[in-house]
Amino acid sequence: MKYARIVALFAQQSGMALEDALSFFYDSETYKLVSEGIADMHCRSDEYLTEELMMEYREYCKDES
Repeated sequence: MKYARIVALFAQQSGMALEDALSFFYDSETYKLVSEGIADMHCRSDEYLTEELMMEYREYCKDES
């Protein structure tokens, strides 16, 4: 359920559709770190992880420009 909450918050903050937010999440470095338990990322709050994902998304958008 944690992933669903993170994706929902990310979709809301980024203005993405849920499907697009889910796709970005599963391709993200944030997802990799959380799913592998690196640096106890899975213990971080939903808000913290969403902010990490937003930072990653901003970098992605900047690189695409």
